Amino acid sequence: MTAPDRAVRAYLDHLAVERGMSGHTVAAYRRDLNRYLEHLAEAGVSDVDQVTTEQVASFAVRLSQGSPARAEQPARPPLAASSVARAVVAVRSLHKFLLAEGDTGADPAAQVQPPSQAKRLPKAIGVEQVQAILDVPDTTTPAGLRDALLLELLYGTGARISELCSLDVDDVSGLLDDPDQEQGLRLIGKGDKERIVPVGSFARSAIAAWLTRGRPVLADKARTATPALLLNSRGARLSRQSAWNILTAAAETAGVPHLSPHTLRHSFATHMLDGGADVRVVQELLGHASVTTTQLYTLVTVDRLREAYLVAHPRAR
Repeated sequence: MTAPDRAVRAYLDHLAVERGMSGHTVAAYRRDLNRYLEHLAEAGVSDVDQVTTEQVASFAVRLSQGSPARAEQPARPPLAASSVARAVVAVRSLHKFLLAEGDTGADPAAQVQPPSQAKRLPKAIGVEQVQAILDVPDTTTPAGLRDALLLELLYGTGARISELCSLDVDDVSGLLDDPDQEQGLRLIGKGDKERIVPVGSFARSAIAAWLTRGRPVLADKARTATPALLLNSRGARLSRQSAWNILTAAAETAGVPHLSPHTLRHSFATHMLDGGADVRVVQELLGHASVTTTQLYTLVTVDRLREAYLVAHPRAR
């Protein structure tokens, strides 16, 4: 194992153990840094102190332009600007860590900036399309009751799929004992940031139906008891991938293909703003650290207003 390999392993251990990053995040860093190690190896770098700013910059260029097939490596297609930016951030973080640990005397990546990315507007679907998706589950079956609850919570609260899959029964049981609907749902988002979101009557009804008529049936199939709210067909906690499959299957049945995992979340935010909600309120409901992220949704609603104006106003054209 070379010195750069050992440096990357130490950094990944730091992310997982000391910073407590999720396995998914650490795996993403590992993929990007493995590409970086290949780049350094081809440049003949055997020690982290040998890395230059030019080599870090050329790594970013290589990812952006792709690389042809070599002796034992297939051709690599160019990466999107967002993927290049993520990889550059990983490399910058690695060298910053090595400098702080005293493993290097300089930071060759400090002056290398991630490529700027085009501002992408979140994709949302219409209320009618959302309703069509929510109408898909067969609520006469335990699995259908679970699917109905998952979809209702995704759209009704703006939660991420991973946040809902991590919920336990105790997280929602108090909602059913709150006739005035003053109690909200506690979600744990990115960076273990906690937020409380309101839960409407449709979601509450879906929770009650699942807990009384659906979950007990699937829970009986489990080898060991689990506190998880959402269960798979074997009675274990529903995984994020399985939840995503439920959403995509419902969307295809409803005639709404090509959804992203966040489509209902984006639709929640867009429909809230269309209905007159303040952007700061939507920021809190989504758990965005910065209002700048939430303000992307306001661009979507402005586009809709412009389209409506062009269609409806006699002097718009």
